[in-house]
Amino acid sequence: MNDEIKIVQYLSVHVGDRPGEGRRILEHVSEQGISLLGFAAFPLGDGQTELSFITDRTEKLREAAADAGMELHGPERAFLISGEDQVGSFHRHHLTLANAGVNVRSAGGTSDGKGHYHYLLFVEPVDFDKAATAFDFD
Repeated sequence: MNDEIKIVQYLSVHVGDRPGEGRRILEHVSEQGISLLGFAAFPLGDGQTELSFITDRTEKLREAAADAGMELHGPERAFLISGEDQVGSFHRHHLTLANAGVNVRSAGGTSDGKGHYHYLLFVEPVDFDKAATAFDFD
């Protein structure tokens, strides 16, 4: 199985870095019937965390966020990568970006334990086109 690299859009919100904040927002998204293709959270410092939501229902997500008093930022783009799990799978993609002079802002991946992996890579928006070129998107 060859790696499949998809460009996905995400919306994000900055929230206080405290217990239960992500749960509260994810619960609201779920109650609105919005399916997520992916989710990521990472600290920004100064007591803030960025929550990023990947969905193909961005307008519905915006409406749900507005109902909850949140303003979502974006959409921005990220890479969602799937492939056959092998030693060095994650490394290969970082090497491609490093060789192109692109810094990875955030990443997260997992193996399903059945021979496949999924990897989510975020780069700075200003570097996205350079990263897409490195991954052979034209």
